[in-house]
Amino acid sequence: MEVVLLKDVKGTGKKGEIKNVSDGYANNFLLKKGLAKEATNSAVKELSAKKNAMKREENEILEAAKQDKKKIEENAIELHEKAAEDGRLFGSVTTKQIAKELEKQLGIKVDKRKLNQPMPMRAVGSQNVEVKLHKEVTAELTVRVTAID
Repeated sequence: MEVVLLKDVKGTGKKGEIKNVSDGYANNFLLKKGLAKEATNSAVKELSAKKNAMKREENEILEAAKQDKKKIEENAIELHEKAAEDGRLFGSVTTKQIAKELEKQLGIKVDKRKLNQPMPMRAVGSQNVEVKLHKEVTAELTVRVTAID
């Protein structure tokens, strides 16, 4: 019997696959537990429609990430921190601060864990920070730190 898997089934297949399994296994386990449904024409069409919708959604997310990358690389963000006379900061600039300023200044919300800061910023100046927007899209963000009086 051919079935469309609704969830991952260990030893049988992954969600969305069409598998040919024995009638007993299909009726007594897969269908009974809601792990699969019979592969009728309508079920197969529904599966292909879902796959197409997921691909379209993934492409939209990728395009949005590419637009955000362009915006990030064209603009730099400014941070104003307290500093000593020799330019050293009292503390350091964290990825949390950078993510907060990125959302405030450019309107792009990024998780602080998606920022790769090569070394902590402990002095006035600028530094490039890697921003992971998507598994295929990474941007270079320039962070400028200036001293406030």
